[in-house]
Amino acid sequence: MFSNYLIGLREGLEASLVVCILIAYLVKTGRRDALRPVWAGIGVAVALALGFGCALEFGSQELTFEAQEALGGSLSILAVGLVTWMVFWMRRTARHLRSELHGKLDAALRMGTGALVATAFLAVGREGLETALFVWASVRAAGDGTPRPLAGVALGIATAVLLGWLFYRGALRINLAKFFTWTGGMLVVVAAGVLAYGVHDLQEARWLPGLGAKAFDISDTVDPSSWYGTLLKGVFNFQPDPTVLQVTVWLLYLIPTLALFLAPVGFASGKGKVKEPDEQGSRPSKAPQA
Repeated sequence: MFSNYLIGLREGLEASLVVCILIAYLVKTGRRDALRPVWAGIGVAVALALGFGCALEFGSQELTFEAQEALGGSLSILAVGLVTWMVFWMRRTARHLRSELHGKLDAALRMGTGALVATAFLAVGREGLETALFVWASVRAAGDGTPRPLAGVALGIATAVLLGWLFYRGALRINLAKFFTWTGGMLVVVAAGVLAYGVHDLQEARWLPGLGAKAFDISDTVDPSSWYGTLLKGVFNFQPDPTVLQVTVWLLYLIPTLALFLAPVGFASGKGKVKEPDEQGSRPSKAPQA
């Protein structure tokens, strides 16, 4: 449940910050008339993400077992690729996100209502689709037959919405650079487990070999149904009897990806210290009430 909470929190907070920046800028510049089309674009983006998630869940149920495993494995690997790109992108561009969105919004204001709807839709829609795909893959990997994974995602998104609202009101200030670094690192660990599970799906679909070649089997030591087995499964997608290919792929993804993600990004000239995002880029300023 924790891993799914983390996904909902991380992805939801990114979307919430985007919405806060768009709304605060319009209010600050006296363009409250543009709020309605922006909210319309956000609503369409959310509806599309929900529809995409439902299509993945219910559409896959009509397939044969092997087709389900092939689809699940392929989409899990795609989800890991998208999330990996997202965490690196956010770490490198978070400090410029505000100015980038302001520029796009200025251009949309000059073009009219349709452009405003499209700007808000594209800004939030990408996050929504990524979230829907990764949540689906993570919930499928959890596979415990309970609503806990979805409950974790819902709680994470609800927390993100609350934090976004507090940011907008100026009631909460945290170091977003550190927040996204820590949560991004944890998300890489979760993604490694989803990737290993996706590889196992492809092995069961007979797309990849080695299903019978187990790296180890500690099922007698770590009971998957125990509280600690459930915890390991929920946080790391732990499997007590993984295949050699699963363990190999897990290590080849996790070690270099985590090392690159945690490596310093940019240095202050002459000081040899890592640059922190500036105050404006890392902490949303207090905006007039909408």
